[in-house]
Amino acid sequence: MTISSSPVPADAVPAAPLLEIVVPVHDEAAVLARSIGRLTRHLAADFPFTWRITIVDNASTDGTWLEASKLAGLHDQVEALHLDAKGRGRALRAAWSRSDATIVAYMDVDLSTDLRALLPLVAPLVSGHSDVTIGSRLAAGARVMRGPRREVVSRTYNRLLRLVFRNRFRDAQCGFKALRTDLAQRLLPWVADEAWFFDTELLLLAERNGFRITEIPVDWIDDPDSRVNVVHTALDDLRGIRRVAFAFWAGHGDLDLDRDLAGLERRPQPAGSGGELVAFATVGAVSTVAYFALFLALRGALGEDIANAVALTATMVANTSAHRAWTFGRRSRRGRWREWARATTVHLAGLALTTAAIAAARAVDGATTTSLVVLLLVASVLSTALRFLLMPAWIFRKAEPAWPPSPRPTTPTTPAV
Repeated sequence: MTISSSPVPADAVPAAPLLEIVVPVHDEAAVLARSIGRLTRHLAADFPFTWRITIVDNASTDGTWLEASKLAGLHDQVEALHLDAKGRGRALRAAWSRSDATIVAYMDVDLSTDLRALLPLVAPLVSGHSDVTIGSRLAAGARVMRGPRREVVSRTYNRLLRLVFRNRFRDAQCGFKALRTDLAQRLLPWVADEAWFFDTELLLLAERNGFRITEIPVDWIDDPDSRVNVVHTALDDLRGIRRVAFAFWAGHGDLDLDRDLAGLERRPQPAGSGGELVAFATVGAVSTVAYFALFLALRGALGEDIANAVALTATMVANTSAHRAWTFGRRSRRGRWREWARATTVHLAGLALTTAAIAAARAVDGATTTSLVVLLLVASVLSTALRFLLMPAWIFRKAEPAWPPSPRPTTPTTPAV
C-alpha cells in the first residue's frame, strides 16, 4: 500500500495537539473544502483544546486528493494523507496508528452530526472518566432526521448486536467517535476489518476488555447524497458479526493490555460477549434433530399429539440444562428454580406452536409425514427464535455488576494519561 502525505517543512512541524480529528474521504472533491472550512471555523471559535484535522483520501478517482492537499497548504492545523485503497477502517487505522495526539477522533465528511457535540464527545476522555466516547443517534436526548429505510436498518443492526454480544452501547456506527490514542494504537492490530464494520469491531473489543465506553446523544441529519450502499454494508456487517462472535467464543478477544496501559480502570466484561451465539446455535441444532428423531419414533405408538409433547419436553429439559451450564455458565443453585420456571413458560409457548402445526397438517392432508415435518419445522424455528430472545433477556437474566464512577480529577482540563 502506498501512503502519501502533504509535505511539511521540518521547522514548521507543530507540537502534538490534544485532539486529532480524522476525516476519511472517497470522491468528495465537491464538498470537501466546504466541510473542512466549516469544521476549522468551529474548532477555532468553540473548541478550547489544541487540535489537528487529518484528511485521509481513500483512493479517490476525482480531484479529492488535490483538494485535500490545497487545504493542508492553506491551514496550519490541517494535514492530508493519501491511501491507494478504499475503506473507512483502513483510513482510520493509517491515521490513528501514526498519531502523536493524546486523543484521536473521526467524523464523516458530510458533517451529519451537529458539531456542538464535539466538546461533549472529548470531555470524558480529557477528564479521565472514559476511554472511548461515541456519538449516539439512539441514546435518550438524540435528535435524528433520516429516511425510514436507514432508520429501520440502523435499529435492526444495533438490536442484533445487543442480542448476540449483549453490549452496553446502543449505536455502533454513528460516524462520530473518539478514544485515547494509546488505547487505539494497542487495539488496532486486533481489529481485522478495513471497512464499515471497523467501528463495531473496535467497540466490541474495547468493551470485552473492560474499557469504559461513554455515549453522547447527538443531533444528526441524514445526508441525502450519502455514498453508502446500505444493502452491501449490511451484508458485510452480518459477516463481521459472525466472525467476531466465533472469535470471542474461542477466547481470542481477551487481550493482555495491562502491561502497556497500566492505571486505566477496567469494567467487568458484559455477560455473553458473543460466545452465546455460537453456543446457542449448537445446542439449538442438536435439540431440533433430537426432537424430530423422538417425535417420529414415538408417533406410531403414541399418536402425534402425545409424541410431540413427550419429545418436546424431553428436549426442552436437555436444552435448558445445556444452555444453563454451557451458554450462560450457571453452576450454582442460586436462582435455579426461577430459571426453570421461566423456561417452562417458554416451553409451553413452544408446545402451543407445535400443537397448532400438527392441527394444520391434519387439515392440509391428514398429517402425512411430509406435511408434519414441514409445519413442525416452521413451528420449531419460531420457538427457537422466541427462546433466543428470552433466554438472555428473561430466563437467564443477570444484573450487571455495579460500576462506580471514576473519582473527580482535581484538574479537569488536564488529560488523564
